[in-house]
Amino acid sequence: MGPVRSLYNGVDIPEIGFGTFRMDDDAARLAVYEAVQAGYRHIDTASFYGNEYGVGQALKESGVSREELFITSKVWNTEQGFHAAMRAFDESRHRLDTEYLDLYLIHWPKDLSMQTWSALEKLYEDGKVRSIGVSNFKIHHLQELLDGGEMVPMVNQVELHPQFPQKRLRGFCSKFDILIEAWGPLMQGEAFAHPLLIELADQYRRSISQIVLRWHLQTGSIPLPKTTHSDRMRENLMVYDFELSQEDMQRIGDIAGSRIGPDPDSITF
Repeated sequence: MGPVRSLYNGVDIPEIGFGTFRMDDDAARLAVYEAVQAGYRHIDTASFYGNEYGVGQALKESGVSREELFITSKVWNTEQGFHAAMRAFDESRHRLDTEYLDLYLIHWPKDLSMQTWSALEKLYEDGKVRSIGVSNFKIHHLQELLDGGEMVPMVNQVELHPQFPQKRLRGFCSKFDILIEAWGPLMQGEAFAHPLLIELADQYRRSISQIVLRWHLQTGSIPLPKTTHSDRMRENLMVYDFELSQEDMQRIGDIAGSRIGPDPDSITF
């Protein structure tokens, strides 16, 4: 599986995942197949993406054994609640054509998140998923689960990038051994035009994406870059033969900015 991190229950998760947001079934089937050939073993999808069938087909066609793969999906807002989440999991598993998932997440915090979390705990206890967690949860959302749930989330997948480094949230999650995954790790493409990142790419003789992904790894987060280009897929994995200096890590972390995506407290869809 390549370089991995260990969740607090001992499950290993590859350090770099492959994102599939805004890919339909056909696009996901092609991209995920290429990603697996390039070396990715950690694939991230969600019922909301509408591409679980394509992802599942690509993984079947890849020739890589199920045991070598780490597959993540998420329960959508309209699927929240105990019974609805249990049904949604079975539907996702059916579309992905797999007996189990490696990670199942609550996609966004909503009013029924506590009941949904109980469903995920049940799925974990029944051995249908190897690890459970949340996505887009702020500190106060996490605290509600910590206060009312039986288990601590193993993962929190959030918007995280140099323009929005989430330092307080990362510190909070670290206290409870909640691993952070980063969606939009390349600032949804805005990283490629940032002067500091251009400067550092020239200094280290690396691509901008490699600089940013290396920053993620050194901060302890698991980035989920997305691309449909096979050369960039491979490039994004070639980040283990160099390190950023502490000074440059600080400079990247000090980039001023804010969220690019929606705020979990005000999301309506």
